[in-house]
Amino acid sequence: MQKERAPFREIFGWAMFDFANSSYTTVIITVVFSVIFPKIIVGDAPEYRMGNFYWSLALSISYLLVVLTAPVFGAIMDYSASKKKFLFFSYLLTVITTASLYFVEQGDVWLGIFLIVISNFGFAIGESFVSSFLPDLGPQEDLGKISGFAWGLGYFGGLFSTAIVIFGLGPQTVENYPNLRFVGPITGLFFLLAGIPTFLFLKERGTSKPLPQNKTYINIGFERIQLTFKEIQDFRDLLIFFISMFFSQAGLSIVISFAFIYGDQIIKWQPTTMVIMFVITQFTAAAGAIIFGFIQDKIGSLKTYLYTLVLWILSILSIFFTDEITVFVNRIFSLSLKSETMFLLVGCLAGLGLGATQSAGRAIVGVFSPESKSGEFFGFWGLTGKLSSIFGIFGLGILQNLLGLKQGILFTALLFLIAIIIAFFVNEERGKKSALLHEGE
Repeated sequence: MQKERAPFREIFGWAMFDFANSSYTTVIITVVFSVIFPKIIVGDAPEYRMGNFYWSLALSISYLLVVLTAPVFGAIMDYSASKKKFLFFSYLLTVITTASLYFVEQGDVWLGIFLIVISNFGFAIGESFVSSFLPDLGPQEDLGKISGFAWGLGYFGGLFSTAIVIFGLGPQTVENYPNLRFVGPITGLFFLLAGIPTFLFLKERGTSKPLPQNKTYINIGFERIQLTFKEIQDFRDLLIFFISMFFSQAGLSIVISFAFIYGDQIIKWQPTTMVIMFVITQFTAAAGAIIFGFIQDKIGSLKTYLYTLVLWILSILSIFFTDEITVFVNRIFSLSLKSETMFLLVGCLAGLGLGATQSAGRAIVGVFSPESKSGEFFGFWGLTGKLSSIFGIFGLGILQNLLGLKQGILFTALLFLIAIIIAFFVNEERGKKSALLHEGE
């Protein structure tokens, strides 16, 4: 029987969580607090190697917590039909701890690390929780468009929230830190308000099963995961894709966490250039997510995913050779461009892949997941993504400490190349059939 698409109101409510949580990942992890932390709170100028290392440490610890909990929480959600409750808890946790960043003073490195660990855990685990609703929202052939719409909307959430912070609080300097302390409260409030439509319109599907005597939900969660591991051969295409995603997400986590740090420390851009880069990447990422969402449903999510990884390799090489490309273009066309201007053009290329890769990956997991196991499988999606983030971010943290940030960034291109090679072993049609075969278990 063909599954019907959910009403637009519900899809919009689901998509609004991407709009809301993008305020956290954009303002805190990518654009603003990621620069404030090494530059002002740690303040180990001129190269900020320990500041960058502490930043990678905080993110890695938070992702380790997701790795340890996401699959079990996902299995419990499926059994107890409580996705919405888990999502609400993660939402409040992120809002409260993000707002608490106000209390981090200059030199309060460990308080800053603690609050980033907890707030990023809440954000990351919530990302898995909300994504587990995707298979409920429409037939397989519509999931690419639905995922792309939400991811595209998310970038506008990041754009609006970051614009409020950048234009409202001023430059990221030591002298301006009394104003910059409000980054956390403003972001937390934006997340709180923008997330309300999700809890008003999104429906909890499924039926809660009774808890057996002498059992806890934790017991049930581990038992369901053990059963899934026994059946893993039936989901081998999803397993192979998770391995590919491990490497692609490791690369993306580096880009998300270090792109603006790279611009500040290596390109040495002006504050105006940083703002322009932010606006460009938000619009191009939104466009990439939406456009590639439609492309996914025409040519398949797997092909789309592969094309975006090729785009990423070109982007990373362009980032590394920005100075050389600038000199070459100036000589050929008799121009006088600065490296930071060329970096903006590279940002357009990277932005197109940013939303598309993540959206395509989420859609692949959606079409490979039976509804009855969607929470559990998106828990594994979260586990894979965050384990890879630990590998990528902490790996780059060590490499840049040894070699410098510019040399370390080439590690990212290698990760995307490995992801491409592994993805060639995924059979998309076989993965879809397996999901349908196990529907209702």
